Amino acid sequence: MTIYFTPQDVNQILGEVSGIFSQILDQRKKIMSTQEELQKIINNGSKFSQFISKKQELNKSVTHLYKMIERLEDSGVMIKSVDEGLLDFPSLRFDEEVWLCWKYGEREIKFWHGKEEGFMGRKPLTDVNMIEP
Repeated sequence: MTIYFTPQDVNQILGEVSGIFSQILDQRKKIMSTQEELQKIINNGSKFSQFISKKQELNKSVTHLYKMIERLEDSGVMIKSVDEGLLDFPSLRFDEEVWLCWKYGEREIKFWHGKEEGFMGRKPLTDVNMIEP
């Protein structure tokens, strides 16, 4: 079942959503750093024990990342781009399904776009163009 958000709904949970997304970004940085360390171990011809230990650390970090992503998306939020910090929230504009669009760092939900449009199609919210589900 799809959860539809109003701008007010999003603004109420935005602090929590932003916090979870910030953890996702931090975890992603940790994974990238661990991958670099693993590559150095490979390039240096280190012992299997070092490789295995670092590989297990990487696997745990990736698993943790996916659990955080799953937690966020289970709440109805869609991650559109981790790199660009873009999240979308399903909503209704009259009878049309649309996305409420949020970029990491914004203080409140201010934009929406159609289902087939992306970030470049963002339009400003006004009280008259969004309705309660």
